[in-house]
Amino acid sequence: MPAPATSDHPDFTQELPRKLLPTRPIASRSRWRDEPLSATFGQYSNDHTKAWSAKIASFDAFVFVTPEYNHATSGALKNAIDYLYKEWNNKAAGFVGYDGAGGTRAVEHLRLVMGELMVADVRAQVALPLYTDFENFSVFTPAPHHEKSVHDVLDQVIAWGGALKPLREQ
Repeated sequence: MPAPATSDHPDFTQELPRKLLPTRPIASRSRWRDEPLSATFGQYSNDHTKAWSAKIASFDAFVFVTPEYNHATSGALKNAIDYLYKEWNNKAAGFVGYDGAGGTRAVEHLRLVMGELMVADVRAQVALPLYTDFENFSVFTPAPHHEKSVHDVLDQVIAWGGALKPLREQ
């Protein structure tokens, strides 16, 4: 998205947490996550999980950018979300989806996941069809009308993230 969308929202911090995620391929693991206890206990033994926990706990809200694969979000994003539980609670989330139909089914999938994690998902979303917003299906060239959608998502996520703060402080 164009820089003005986020420069109009000074409370919004852009971070790509990829460097904090476990680097070992999921397929090489004996199970979907490498912690001995369920994430609901919040007791982590691995440094990468502790770092991920601290990073997610530090935010009031999130904007998830997701591709759509087989009517759902990506396995990598779902795995990153599933690593934690309480760190997501009582926060807000917005969504940007992309694929042939704008990633709308992946976003709907994430909305269900967010409900289980006690994350309030906002109504506004950004849908980016590969056919119109990606030159040759690979170079991101968003249509100008998406800027309003981005502003709407950010406005709602920031408002809900702030509104839920008293719950997080209990």
